Amino acid sequence: MKLSIIYNVFVRDFRKQKKRITLTLVALGWGTVSIMLLLGFGEGLHRQLNGQRKGMGENIIVMWGGESSIAYQGMGKGRPIYLQQEDIEYLKRKVPQLKEVGGEFSRWGVRVERDTIVLQEHVIGTTPNYRDMRNYVPQMGGRMINDRDVQLRRRVAFLGWELKERLFGAEDAVGRQVMVNSVPFTVIGVMKEKRVMGNYSGMDRDKLTMPITTFETMFGHRYLNNMVYQVHVPEDAAVLEEKVFEALGAKYKFDPTDDRALMIWDTVATAEAFDNILIGIKMFLGIIGGLTLLIAGVGVANIMYVSIKERTREIGIKMAMGARKSYILVQFLIEALIITFFGGFGGMAISYILTEAFKRVPIESDVMEMMGRPTISLEIGITVVLILGIMGVLSGLFPAMRAASVNPVESLRYE
Repeated sequence: MKLSIIYNVFVRDFRKQKKRITLTLVALGWGTVSIMLLLGFGEGLHRQLNGQRKGMGENIIVMWGGESSIAYQGMGKGRPIYLQQEDIEYLKRKVPQLKEVGGEFSRWGVRVERDTIVLQEHVIGTTPNYRDMRNYVPQMGGRMINDRDVQLRRRVAFLGWELKERLFGAEDAVGRQVMVNSVPFTVIGVMKEKRVMGNYSGMDRDKLTMPITTFETMFGHRYLNNMVYQVHVPEDAAVLEEKVFEALGAKYKFDPTDDRALMIWDTVATAEAFDNILIGIKMFLGIIGGLTLLIAGVGVANIMYVSIKERTREIGIKMAMGARKSYILVQFLIEALIITFFGGFGGMAISYILTEAFKRVPIESDVMEMMGRPTISLEIGITVVLILGIMGVLSGLFPAMRAASVNPVESLRYE
């Protein structure tokens, strides 16, 4: 069977049923645009919220000292557990499977000055690995604190981008001095702007960060406000959490199964639950768009049934001259697929143009920043093509089976 013959027959039918087929193609295009835009908005939301979630750090677990709730080795319950700076290296030794381990001192309401500007700000002392672990990435021309700063207890400061604006405005801050509780600090970097969906000790954009050893010396804090550790892959989080409890339980003498001895925020588990919610949203949007496309599929089936009815005599002549039922079946099936894919790919092209145009429209809105822009991914394209293919086959199969079952003798008498 030559495809050119099928194409010529399709063109001939199109001229006969121009209005009906055009409306069906429009319906298919509209259905395709609907499902692609809905999936595109779902994908844009997924990517935007994932990026904001990762702004705080990827595969990290935040840990605070708690209070024992189980009597252990002769000691009663209710003992407070305080984490110390030495626990950072201790955990690295005892649980080498951890990717990174960091700690944090924190103090609110610290006096920060620059010339005549006097502010009360949030100051933290932490480890250099916060750069990658907590996305403390410096803007061009600056840097985050490093190991040498920690070893020498240097008075250097890394500023959140909004804190920098409050202190320096549009001026360059790197290399300038600020006073922290009347002690001079040199600004070595400013944090690159990022969107963060959650936090545990204030927003990063407002913090002044200094080396952990400098903070300890300056403020005399003995106990860490919290620790943060990072795992290589999310699947390791639960097992390594047990190992962390075992290691710190051995040091501080608490039952390693006592889940109140240490307070844990497992962002890995939170991310997994969040991803499941987003997948559910995308599926819901896809179903709504799919139902719109299904209506167009019914239109294709109706077109094929009408075409078969009008060509009953033609089908009978072909079968009387020896055409096999498979020939008739394939012919009408291919015609249905042609209609489906003409309408479908037209809708896909329109969807792509609309999403790309929407990305270029400047919209200053916190809502849009949160929701993101619609994004047509390769996976969405493949999904829609598969849906169109299945719908085209189904909408053409039953009319084609009816055409193939026509009785040649009866069809020759059909007017």
